[in-house]
Amino acid sequence: MKPKLTLYSRRECCLCDEMKAVIRQVAIFQEFDFEDVDIDASRELEERYNEEVPVLFIDGRKAFKYRVTAVQLAKRINKKR
Repeated sequence: MKPKLTLYSRRECCLCDEMKAVIRQVAIFQEFDFEDVDIDASRELEERYNEEVPVLFIDGRKAFKYRVTAVQLAKRINKKR
């Protein structure tokens, strides 16, 4: 079963853009499902994650906040298998 990555982010956020770039880089070598959720589309999500974006969950568990490297992400994904 492929891991599911859920990124809580917002538009015009350079840290969010950096994390998305890392996710795209890892996606070249590893298979996973990915969902990008704009927290500004929901008051509840905005209140929950406003100070934490970007925050990345893997299979429903918080894995990384603010920054991640391709190596760190690949290792975490491989751990889930």
